Amino acid sequence: MSLVIDEHRQYLADTNRLTAFDRAIREVVRPGDVVLDLASGTGILGLLACRAGARRVYAIDEGGIVGLAREVARANGFADRITTIREHSTRVELPERADVLVTDQIGRLGFEEGLVEYVADARRRLLKPGARIVPAAVTLRAAPIEAPAAHDAVRFWSQPVAGFDISAVLGPAASTGYPITIASAQLLSDAVSVGCLFFADGDPPAAPIIEATVQRAGTLHGLGGWFEARLSPTVTMTNSPLASERINRRQAFLPIDRAMRVAIGDRVGITIRVVPGTLIVQWTVAVTPAHADRPADLFSNSTFNGMLLSVEDTRHGDPQSVPVLTPAGRGRQTVLALCDGRHDLSAIERQVFERHRDLFAGPAEAAAFVAEVVSRYTSAS
Repeated sequence: MSLVIDEHRQYLADTNRLTAFDRAIREVVRPGDVVLDLASGTGILGLLACRAGARRVYAIDEGGIVGLAREVARANGFADRITTIREHSTRVELPERADVLVTDQIGRLGFEEGLVEYVADARRRLLKPGARIVPAAVTLRAAPIEAPAAHDAVRFWSQPVAGFDISAVLGPAASTGYPITIASAQLLSDAVSVGCLFFADGDPPAAPIIEATVQRAGTLHGLGGWFEARLSPTVTMTNSPLASERINRRQAFLPIDRAMRVAIGDRVGITIRVVPGTLIVQWTVAVTPAHADRPADLFSNSTFNGMLLSVEDTRHGDPQSVPVLTPAGRGRQTVLALCDGRHDLSAIERQVFERHRDLFAGPAEAAAFVAEVVSRYTSAS
């Protein structure tokens, strides 16, 4: 079974998620609206928009699932109202601007699936002024938590393996956010809001220091994080472990370097900073004990430190470096040069194979190489 298809099966089988979007879309979409379905997948949000009265839906997804979405639209009688486009939304031009944007690029924390930058781009180029956006706002919530199993997985790298020191991996491992399922019993305090994005009115930066007060003694292993999305004026969707009607989506675990005992009344200062478009998240956890007999402590990590950047990667980013095409790069260059409106695909495949025989075992491998390039950078005529 295709993992992509099974991923979308899970989305569609999530009754709380689907019900929330259905209610929100019926509340937001008006008869005659043009709707933009961003990262549309199977096209379910576009189908809901059509049912709510949309005149036209532009369903955009860069994956091959758009072919299935087309069939689904046809099977439900909406082929004449849903236009599917296989491309990344930031490279799409539409024949008209949309009244409404719908998307579920929310992820686990509310931003890591590109929601901020993709909505900003759509608002600038693809939406009418004052367009309605689903979700209208997303709040990131967090709490200090006990998560011994997840923390042990991070600390694994501090121990020798087969007599070898592998501790060089510990720093990046501790600077990574992990998808986990959090139970409400793991929370050491009430959840606090550490930032909110308002998509209809701009995206103000928000990274205040928010304090949570420990309500039960335990061991602090890090932060648990999740989102609350206001889809429409009356509909909210969340993956909060505290919500009875939460959607079927895991939360995030942001570890601290070492486990720390905390007591009732201790204050935990939480800051989470996000750099949209980079997936860089920085989290700071400052623990102030309620009683002076225990020391305060400060933990700070960033997913930047968890990026697996090699010397080769840093050389590529050096402004003084002089890039030189690899043999595969020269092959791609040839493909793109031949996509000039005069050569058909079979001619391009033959010429690429002849010019770059060192790259391919045979014509079939050259054809696959050409197909990968043209599917990404060209449109069919």
